[in-house]
Amino acid sequence: MTTHIVVMNCNTSEPMTEAIGAHARAAAREGTRISALRPSWGPESAEGNYDSFVTAAAVLDRLHTLDFPFDALVMAGFGEHGREGARELLDVPVIDITEAAAQFAMLLGRSYGVVTTLSRAVGQIEDSLRLAGLFERCAGVVAAELGVLELEEDSAAAAVVAASRAVLDRGAEVLVLGCAGMTRLASALAQQVDVPVVDGVAAAVKLAESLVDLGLTTSKHGSYARPREKRRPGWPISPTPGGQPRQR
Repeated sequence: MTTHIVVMNCNTSEPMTEAIGAHARAAAREGTRISALRPSWGPESAEGNYDSFVTAAAVLDRLHTLDFPFDALVMAGFGEHGREGARELLDVPVIDITEAAAQFAMLLGRSYGVVTTLSRAVGQIEDSLRLAGLFERCAGVVAAELGVLELEEDSAAAAVVAASRAVLDRGAEVLVLGCAGMTRLASALAQQVDVPVVDGVAAAVKLAESLVDLGLTTSKHGSYARPREKRRPGWPISPTPGGQPRQR
C-alpha cells in the first residue's frame, strides 16, 4: 500500500508551500505520496510568538478539513507551536521538522547548531527544543536576520552562510536549517561549510516513512490522548466534512 504523507506548511504562502512539497517529494522514496498543504487563513510568514500561535490554530483548523486518508503528518514549521495539539487530534504519526532535524543531527556529531531567520525566533526555537528534550547538545541558534519570505531571494545564501559560520564558531559540528524555507540552500551550504547540513523537511519525511513501515504511531496513553468531547463554540472555523480528519 502506498504511504501517504501530508506535509503541512505553517504559513499561507503558496510559493513556499509548493517549494516545501517539491523538497519533500525529492526526499521521499518511490511510492510515497506527498500532499503539501497550507492553512486556509493566517499569516503568509510566521515570525515570532504571535504569528506562531495564530498559525498553530490555523493548522489545527486545516487538519479538520482533510477528507482523505493519510498515514502521517509532517509539520513544516521550525520551532512553531501546535505539534502537541496535532498529536492529540490525530491517530497517525505527527513529525515536527524541528525535532526531526535535531534527532538526525545528533546522530552525525557531538553537537549541532541551528541557523534561523530573525533574532526574534531564537528563543522560540530554544524553547521548542527544550520541550522536546533536544536542547542539551545544541551549541547555539543563530539568526541570519532575514524574513521568511526573503529566503526566496538570491542574496539570502550569503547571509545564511555567515550565520552558519558563526554557530560553527560556537562549537557546532553539524548544522540544522531552522526554517522550512531554507530547504533549497542545503546542498550549496554543505559544500561551503564542509559539515553535515540537516534539512528538517527531508528528515521528517524519512522519519515518517520509517514509523509507518514499523506500524508505530503516537501513544494515546496519557499526554497525547484524544481531546475530550466538549462544546467548542465556533470551532473548527473552516467548513469540515465530518468534524474529524480522515486517517488510515
